[in-house]
Amino acid sequence: MDLITINRNFTQTNFAEQSFIREEYESCQFNGCNFARVNLTDAKFIECVFENCDLSLANLTNTALRECHFKNCKLLGLRFDDCNNFGFEVDFESCLLDDASFYKLSLKKMIFKSLRLHGTDFTECDLSGAVFENCDMGGAIFEHTNLAQADFRSAINYSIHPEINRIAGAKFSASGLSGLLERYDIEIDFGR
Repeated sequence: MDLITINRNFTQTNFAEQSFIREEYESCQFNGCNFARVNLTDAKFIECVFENCDLSLANLTNTALRECHFKNCKLLGLRFDDCNNFGFEVDFESCLLDDASFYKLSLKKMIFKSLRLHGTDFTECDLSGAVFENCDMGGAIFEHTNLAQADFRSAINYSIHPEINRIAGAKFSASGLSGLLERYDIEIDFGR
């Protein structure tokens, strides 16, 4: 029998030191909690909010994340591509998402807001219509990624190869054009 926890607030709970029960959490708030390296296999989080939490290197095998919001969280090295993809829906604001993987996920129209995405893998993702608002994308990986209609106007440090990614209708700022052209080993002077 599955255990279900509904409408509960967890504050400063260290799940790395106590036994984490793989159950279903619905409409729960996690504030300042530590999930670093915790095995979250088969857990379900539905309409949950994670604020100021550390989930770095947590095991997300078959973890359900449905309508979950992450704010000011440390999410280093997470494999979102290992999650249960049925109903997968997340949003992030002001988080560290370095070295995460979204390999082959559908993230259409997703809004990434004020994130650091260093080394994050978006290979073969559908990011059509996605918005990268004030994101630092140094070393983020885009290979065979659908970026049609995506908005990179306020993103920085991205490198996108136009020949191996779909970018029709994507939006870029003039200062970000070097992220599209650096593979061609050319110099761009915006001073004239």
